[in-house]
Amino acid sequence: MPMNEQPPWGKKKKPAGPDDFLATLVQKLKDTFAGAGKKPPGDNRGEKDPGEPPNFLGGASKILAVVVVIVLIQAAMSAFYTIKPGEVGVILRFGKYIKATDPGLHFKLPYIDRLTKVDVETIRKEEFGYRTRATNIGNSFDRRGLESESLMLTGDQGVIEVAWIVQYKVDTPEDFLFKVRDVPKALRDASETVTRRIVGNMDFDYILSNRDILALNARQELQDQMNRLECGIGIVALQLLDISPPDQVRPAFNEVNEADQDMKRLVNEAEEEYNRVIPAARGNARQLIEASRGYAMERVNRAMGETNRFVAIIQEYEGAQEVTRQRLYLEAMSEILPTVEHLYIMDKSQNTLLPLLDLTRQHGKETVVGPE
Repeated sequence: MPMNEQPPWGKKKKPAGPDDFLATLVQKLKDTFAGAGKKPPGDNRGEKDPGEPPNFLGGASKILAVVVVIVLIQAAMSAFYTIKPGEVGVILRFGKYIKATDPGLHFKLPYIDRLTKVDVETIRKEEFGYRTRATNIGNSFDRRGLESESLMLTGDQGVIEVAWIVQYKVDTPEDFLFKVRDVPKALRDASETVTRRIVGNMDFDYILSNRDILALNARQELQDQMNRLECGIGIVALQLLDISPPDQVRPAFNEVNEADQDMKRLVNEAEEEYNRVIPAARGNARQLIEASRGYAMERVNRAMGETNRFVAIIQEYEGAQEVTRQRLYLEAMSEILPTVEHLYIMDKSQNTLLPLLDLTRQHGKETVVGPE
């Protein structure tokens, strides 16, 4: 008979799965126990005496067989497990850590190994000084009743309210599960300690203007503490969301802040005026000093030149007095006459003045040259 050809009495239908197989087995057991006290009509074989006690051993063996079958089925079903992407499976054998499994299908010893799945991709968060509340219109930030978390003392003895958030994810699943009993609580305590210490060492104004630097330092220090505690987590981000004075002193703080802004504005204006006026004054002073030095050098040089000229003239005059006197007169007249507008010739024989008409007048001036 070919292997693919069914026998003439038909092929027996098998259960589709473990659940169907278990249901079929239970139904068969029910039918067996239900028909145990009945006998087929006309069949007197094996008929017992009514006074003979029932055989309980046969029923117990059947129940034990059923229990063993169920246990084996459950063991077979629990021996294989699947780890989803973004998860890590941690296997314990008799309570001792054995290994960590990656995403995929894996095998473990049934009833001996215990599986714990840890999400290592989801970013978890802890909120400090506020809580996110879900409302009909979206999320809202509620800070009521959280003053014990947000109130801090600054380095200049000021009071400040700080709201921040820490985001983290699991890096080492076995440390996250077994090294610290309550990792979120340990993270909260360490974060409050680090943030309060950093804020307490800084002035209020420095905290307001350098929150990014403070958040970076707090994140690094918090990660170092988590590593020392072996919590198995990595700090993704630490952000200082809100830094403000308490409501009771906020009006006074605003006035102080406005006064400080006015002071800075006036200082900037004064520095601007100083930078504009002082360099100009220094430039003018330097210009006057240089001009005076130039004038002094010019006068000195001119005086020395006049002195040398006078000495030279004296020497010439001593050698030829008449010629030198005549030459000096002519040089003086050549300098004076071009500036004279009217020239009058005086003659002893004339009773009146005789003006000399100059026909070579140029540029609106009258230049008159008289006879010698």
